[in-house]
Amino acid sequence: MTPPKRQLGLGITAAIVVANMIGTGVFTSTGYQAHDLHDPMTILIAWVIGGVIALCGAACYAELGTLMPKAGGEYVYLREAYHPALGFMSGWVSLTAGFSAAIATSSLLFAKYLGTLVDGVGDPTTVKLIAIGLIVAVTCLHAFDTKVGGRVQEVFTILKVLLIVVFIGAGLLVGKGDWGHFASQGGGFSNMGTMGFAISLMYISFAYSGWNAAAYIAGEVEKPERNLPRSLLLGTGIVMALYVLLNVVYFYALPSATLAGPTNTFAPIEEVGAAAATQLFGSSAGNLITTLITLALVSAVSAMVMAGPRVYAAMAADRALPHQLGWYSKRGVPTVAVVVQGALGIVGVLVGHIDWLMRFAGFTLAIFAALTVGALFILRARGLRGAYRTFGYPLTPLVFILMSAWIAYAQIKQNPFECLVVAGVLLVGGLVYRFAVPPLPPPSLPTPPKLPEARVVDE
Repeated sequence: MTPPKRQLGLGITAAIVVANMIGTGVFTSTGYQAHDLHDPMTILIAWVIGGVIALCGAACYAELGTLMPKAGGEYVYLREAYHPALGFMSGWVSLTAGFSAAIATSSLLFAKYLGTLVDGVGDPTTVKLIAIGLIVAVTCLHAFDTKVGGRVQEVFTILKVLLIVVFIGAGLLVGKGDWGHFASQGGGFSNMGTMGFAISLMYISFAYSGWNAAAYIAGEVEKPERNLPRSLLLGTGIVMALYVLLNVVYFYALPSATLAGPTNTFAPIEEVGAAAATQLFGSSAGNLITTLITLALVSAVSAMVMAGPRVYAAMAADRALPHQLGWYSKRGVPTVAVVVQGALGIVGVLVGHIDWLMRFAGFTLAIFAALTVGALFILRARGLRGAYRTFGYPLTPLVFILMSAWIAYAQIKQNPFECLVVAGVLLVGGLVYRFAVPPLPPPSLPTPPKLPEARVVDE
């Protein structure tokens, strides 16, 4: 088995974080939030809170990443802090939901945005075929070469960020919007304790998911003790600012009632970016912006196709998955893992819907990210320290864990079907671990020796 090479610098690593984050959620979930919360200011508050949660998580992952600069992300952290079984379950969730469902979601939204530009490609069958075609193309790219794929990813991410900055600036300066759309509709801080607010945070957390992407490729990052924390915090901070401003543009363009769709049914606008662009700039300029957003979604799919297989390869190295998934090509690519993930993404496209996939992935990510952040308490209690120290400890990880628990509780209460599906996925994973996985290696981090007890000396 060829070990991965450390060849990804700060620029590429931060680009992977940004590209993993900016995808489906911010271009579609505002319609769902408008349906549940109605008030634009409440929704903007939710996006700020979601960004704070992501920053708290990124700070904790930065310390874990410098303590364990290996590919694998949560799989490695949970294995070392708790037990190999929990590490396996996190990797199992990444394989079946965390990455595969997110890839399917972004690919489906890409196809739906394309359908707003090209007549005749908006029917459900064509949308699924286009989404599958995108997954196949991006999988082939990242199965070829890590460095080439990384450079393509970096260019796509720069273009995506520039697109969003131009969209925000042009929308607010020359777009045909109305600040009257921000008038209070009985919301604000009074809605922050409701189940609807928690469910909106779940969609927002899904939109922010990807802030931990650098942790998945830690084994290929140059100088991880320096570049991992910088890439995680820099990427998350940039995306938080862009997300809040994007939502300002959305509500400047369209009132909440329009984004929410008909009141007597759940049919919010999913192509929020396309609808806002058309309203702000007219059909021709709006189509140009929509085209660029469509290309931005390609970048999101590309980033996830690049990051996810590193988790499966790390698991395969521990014999937790078939050893073939841990095979790296001479170009530094876990080729088999890339192809398997692409196949699972296609399955997600065939069986899922954007809204359902977002809730499914968001719920599982909330659970295992909270467990991972909790690992920081355990490892510090053992006397272990990373090169980076989490700011605001212990408040920072506590905020992340408590907010994640609230989001998970709201999801269980409001959408039990998706939760049952997640429970089924976890049950299958548990059975696989029990009956099909050989004993995994024990945690490898050293336990600091206990100090000798003081002895009383008789005088």
